[in-house]
Amino acid sequence: MESTQALLALSAIGHAKRLAIFRLLVAAGLSGRTAGDIGNELGIPGATLSFHLKKLASAGLITAEPRCQFVCYRAVIDVVDDLVAYLTQTCGHSARKPGRRGRL
Repeated sequence: MESTQALLALSAIGHAKRLAIFRLLVAAGLSGRTAGDIGNELGIPGATLSFHLKKLASAGLITAEPRCQFVCYRAVIDVVDDLVAYLTQTCGHSARKPGRRGRL
């Protein structure tokens, strides 16, 4: 992953509603969720939800697949794995103190 891609992904999930959407889609797994389901579950109006879904999709964090008259959204877990690997490599995991797992 390059820094531009990492910044897009971090920016996309750096908003509370987009993070909630992404977490919901991760929990849904391969079956995904429709926009209507996402909006109802999280209480996000359609126009606002559409904006957030486009932001997540442009960052490569979710995919959209037409399903009859609906669109099914799914999380792209590989992008998150790449983002974590990028952060680990570029920020250096050697900065951790011994005995303090996961904390800098």
